[in-house]
Amino acid sequence: MSKLNIDQRSIRDLLTDKRSDFLIPDYQRPYAWGEDECATLWDDLFAFAFPGDDYERFDSENDEYFLGPIVTFKNLSGQLEIIDGQQRLTTIMLLLRAFYDKFTNMKDKQSVKMREAIARCVWKTDEFDEPDMERLKIDSEVASDNDKNEFLEILREGNVGDGWKSAYARNFAFFQRKIEQLVSEWPTYTVYMATRVINNVILLPIEAESQDTALRIFSTLNDRGLPLSDADIFKSQFYKHYSDTGRKDEFIRRWKGLEEGANAIFRPMRGTPTDELFTRYMYYRRAKKGIRDTTTASLRDFFGADGYAMLKEDATLADLEALLGFWKRVDAQEGFSERVLRRLFVLNYAPNGMWTYLLSVWFLANSDSKGVLDDEALYGFLNKITAFIFAYAIERPGVNALRSPVYPEMINIVEHRPVEFPNHHFNRANIAERFRTYVFTNGRPVTKSILTWWAYADPDQPLMDLDTTLEIEHIYAKKRNEIDPLVDQSSLEALGNKALLEKRVNIRAADYRFCDKRKYYEGYTDGNGKRKAGTKITELKRLAQVMGDFTEIDIATRTARIIDAFVDYLGDNGLLS
Repeated sequence: MSKLNIDQRSIRDLLTDKRSDFLIPDYQRPYAWGEDECATLWDDLFAFAFPGDDYERFDSENDEYFLGPIVTFKNLSGQLEIIDGQQRLTTIMLLLRAFYDKFTNMKDKQSVKMREAIARCVWKTDEFDEPDMERLKIDSEVASDNDKNEFLEILREGNVGDGWKSAYARNFAFFQRKIEQLVSEWPTYTVYMATRVINNVILLPIEAESQDTALRIFSTLNDRGLPLSDADIFKSQFYKHYSDTGRKDEFIRRWKGLEEGANAIFRPMRGTPTDELFTRYMYYRRAKKGIRDTTTASLRDFFGADGYAMLKEDATLADLEALLGFWKRVDAQEGFSERVLRRLFVLNYAPNGMWTYLLSVWFLANSDSKGVLDDEALYGFLNKITAFIFAYAIERPGVNALRSPVYPEMINIVEHRPVEFPNHHFNRANIAERFRTYVFTNGRPVTKSILTWWAYADPDQPLMDLDTTLEIEHIYAKKRNEIDPLVDQSSLEALGNKALLEKRVNIRAADYRFCDKRKYYEGYTDGNGKRKAGTKITELKRLAQVMGDFTEIDIATRTARIIDAFVDYLGDNGLLS
């Protein structure tokens, strides 16, 4: 069982403890508190210190203000690495330094004593308990925080340099203004407020025996801030490795590129964009290890194996950069042939994200030193995984079901064997029947998947931008069905009654009869002479041009065409038994 040291303590007790030597580690995020948070803290502390604006109503023996936990663990250097509480502790240090600065010219006994007490909170002391102005109680190594030196300089010198615009500088200046205002309006209150802040504001330091334990505690306690991501932890391991090899600045530059690039293109449901990049890379490393187990380890457990050995390989960061570069090209729709871009567009509407893992493995296993892939091989691979993943979503819905057939194929990819899904081929009659009986409601992701595939099965369908907002259009409108009901009500949700349609067009065409929808599909000129563009979905424009109405018979005919075409597509890709 993990051992914890937990002890509620005042700011003075915590910071004047000889063992208090805090480090904001390299994997933490930069300081993020702004003036709003500082103003809230100041107002809360003022109201606490002076109930009803009356300093005499404060009970110094019993009144306490709980500021929150500080979760730490002692690192190999004996410093207390802060896992949770960085923002509040940093802000308190800025506030104390502002008070210390204000008491400089005050000669009354209480102010002098308070200045000495604050000094022992900000600086370490020697064996005679005298503050050593060269040794602060807190240090920062945040790798991505370009302003951390301003924080340390403010604590040392008590002033803000010309041109400083960091959050540290702004917040320190804010506290200076508030203290100046306090001195001006409530001159006798200043020393009382400082005293009550350091003596009666309570922190809950929780010292864990290891980083992992501290992180687990943080995740349990944290309900407002952002927990440290897996990528934050990985960054610290990379940072240490590259620092040990004299390449710290190189790493900081490269890591910044990874984070910025991932933030620009990934939008994961869970975790951070950089976590998503590591997830895609993890499947490649799993395949290289020959792991077939369908139970997937967490990112932190996988990369943390053997003391984060994988993160100490130079190839790892290079792989991540190459993989990010590939996905940036996918996102920008550049660097590939037209036919490959069309397949990638369809996969963008896949019913789950497994295709991104498969494609990441395929890229890393097959790209040359410049990140270039063979177009013919890539095109064939994209067709194969599109056909399989889309059909499997009908056969066995859910991304977890895909693990059994997909994980062995990932191993085949890195070992340069064909991807064939040999034990999971589909029977033509059975899969066709599954399609016919499946209810393709708009809420099921696979509905849009199949409709996107169908749209791009038309060779005349132009490539659209990935950021185009596409919705599902009922060609035979729901409103029309209320007035003129279909004989078979299931036809309303049939594939043959649905198509992709840009949101801007769908809003206008939603509730009309087909004869009225036609102008919205094709585009028209409004009463003000302004041209309203139609859809880019080729099939809908073609229907508008050649059909006067769209009936229940047309729904059935189109449904059969879509299903037959997709089953043929499975056969074309060697996936029928």
